[in-house]
Amino acid sequence: MKRREWLAAAATLSSIAAVGSLTGCAAPVLRGTGDLGVVIGRANGTLYLVDTSTRTLIGEVPGLGDLSHASVVFSRDGRYAYVFGRDGALTMVDLLTQRITRRVMQAGNSIGGAISADGTLVAAQNYTPGGVKVFDARTLELVADIPAEYAPGKLSRVVGLVDLPGRRFAYSLFDADAIWVTDCSDPKRVTTQTFDGIGRQPYDALVTPDGRHYIAGLFGEDGLAMIDLWSDKPTVRRILGGYGKGQEPLPVYKMPHLRGWAVAGRRAYLPAIGRHEVLVVDTDSWQKVGRIPVAGQPVFVMARPDGRQVWVNFAVPDYHRVQVIDTQRQQIVQTIEPGKAVLHMEFTPRGDTVWISSRDENRVSVVDTQSFAIRARLQVPAPSGIFFTSRAARMGF
Repeated sequence: MKRREWLAAAATLSSIAAVGSLTGCAAPVLRGTGDLGVVIGRANGTLYLVDTSTRTLIGEVPGLGDLSHASVVFSRDGRYAYVFGRDGALTMVDLLTQRITRRVMQAGNSIGGAISADGTLVAAQNYTPGGVKVFDARTLELVADIPAEYAPGKLSRVVGLVDLPGRRFAYSLFDADAIWVTDCSDPKRVTTQTFDGIGRQPYDALVTPDGRHYIAGLFGEDGLAMIDLWSDKPTVRRILGGYGKGQEPLPVYKMPHLRGWAVAGRRAYLPAIGRHEVLVVDTDSWQKVGRIPVAGQPVFVMARPDGRQVWVNFAVPDYHRVQVIDTQRQQIVQTIEPGKAVLHMEFTPRGDTVWISSRDENRVSVVDTQSFAIRARLQVPAPSGIFFTSRAARMGF
């Protein structure tokens, strides 16, 4: 190292140490954010911070309120986690200092959100009051309030909120049978394009990795609603209509989460509502090309980053199991039982391991995706959602 570079580095370290001494606390450890993540402590309103390389817990941030249906998005640099609580709170957490930076109570009942492609806006989807609120990502100041009013005095619950290129967001209105696309490129003149009559009760949705297709699942009928966002004049197209024709649907114990749909190569793997199967769809024609029997009603159907495997977890009474589909053979190749009440799965950025939360075991298991061996077990009170900072570079996550 040249003398000038050495002196600059020494000055930086001295400055950090000085800040630590002035504040009366130890200087934070210098580290990047690429291998960090969080686990939701569902029962105690705490965010548990993890290092995915060392497979360890590195800290915790309490005081986040009702996290019974919490979800997380990250700033572009991976430093800040934006936590959407069920009680309507939006909390900004600094992963490096392990502290709450900002927090606003923005609704009465919220179930998730998204961050814009440029990282400047954070949007929350709300049940009560129904609608979307958009905030400045730095300050959490309100930028836009978009009530999901589909009839005079009637507000719909909002689901399936995703980010799109160009500071846009797409989302579905459960009570209005509609999809809306809101453009926030000019926050002072927010515009919304509406698509009505898409099918009964859209309950969740995704955007494909290229940002082209927004697809909403329908709870009120067999089928899905899809919009080609690259089209000059986007319209709603129904796909997989009547996929359960001739079969008696089972009671639905837990809604599938379509944000975890698997798109692997030219195929998409989708949970079939009220059925013990995963649907296989060709993403060129959007026609069903297969169905794979599984152990129970799928909740998350998630692809390993390379697309070679698809991992599936289930609703009760089969929520202690996870099954693995080999996408080349189109069949189950492994069944594991990580513990009672598997709620969520998350792959490390290159898919070497998958982290699985088992709420009733108070445990997160780290599983090798090649050998299926358990590489680590972390004790976390009632864990649910697991989110890694690699999501910051992915559309729709």
